[in-house]
Amino acid sequence: MSLPTLLSQHIVRRPQRIALLQHIAEQGSITRAAKSAGLSYKAAWDAIDELNNLAQKPLVERVVGGKGGGGAKLSSEGERVLRLYQKLQALQAQVLEAAEDASDLDLLGRLMLRTSARNQLHGKVVAIDSHGRNDLIRLQIAEGLIINAQITHDSTERLELQIGTEVVALIKAGWLDVLALDTRETCASNCLRGIIEKILDAEDGPSEVRITLPGGLTLCALAEPEHLETQGLGIGKPVRVEFSPSMVLLGTPL
Repeated sequence: MSLPTLLSQHIVRRPQRIALLQHIAEQGSITRAAKSAGLSYKAAWDAIDELNNLAQKPLVERVVGGKGGGGAKLSSEGERVLRLYQKLQALQAQVLEAAEDASDLDLLGRLMLRTSARNQLHGKVVAIDSHGRNDLIRLQIAEGLIINAQITHDSTERLELQIGTEVVALIKAGWLDVLALDTRETCASNCLRGIIEKILDAEDGPSEVRITLPGGLTLCALAEPEHLETQGLGIGKPVRVEFSPSMVLLGTPL
């Protein structure tokens, strides 16, 4: 999936998330940018994490100790994407003018997939291994970062997957196991290492753990506070994230 395709989908589905780039460029503050974009502070960071993950190169760089609850600025790639977004906005206006009926826009909206999966990672197929009725799809999600997805052979054919195909990998936060580095590895073939960036405690239920991976990607996992305490995990601690290939869902553009 190309970057322009990803961004054009965001304009139709969630224009606030892409428009957030312009607010960040103008405000230099996450709090003020979120308010201008009509997003909560948490939703703004969720958007930034998702955009950085999907774009392969970080679009937004965090500035530690920024004013107003956390600073941020656009990277050179982010500035380029912002210019692209502004061009796409002009094209979108032309499409709206060309629509013959309001139902045309409703149809387009139904065709654009929305997902509850917190983790959406852009990747490229680097290997496909057949195992009976299932295929193991090997994805490169960043330089030196590889994950595996297990899908049926029928799904491989339906998605028209081959070496070099760009896809989006979807992984629900609850499907990730968060473990200390010295914990014995499980049988899960996906194992990524990172640093715990933030822990958001919930009043009732598991905490949300945000993990920064090499290359600037971010994973969101759920873990019970007791588990984190037992594992000796906290903000700034190195961590291992494990998950089964069968827990990775794949998507390609229509």
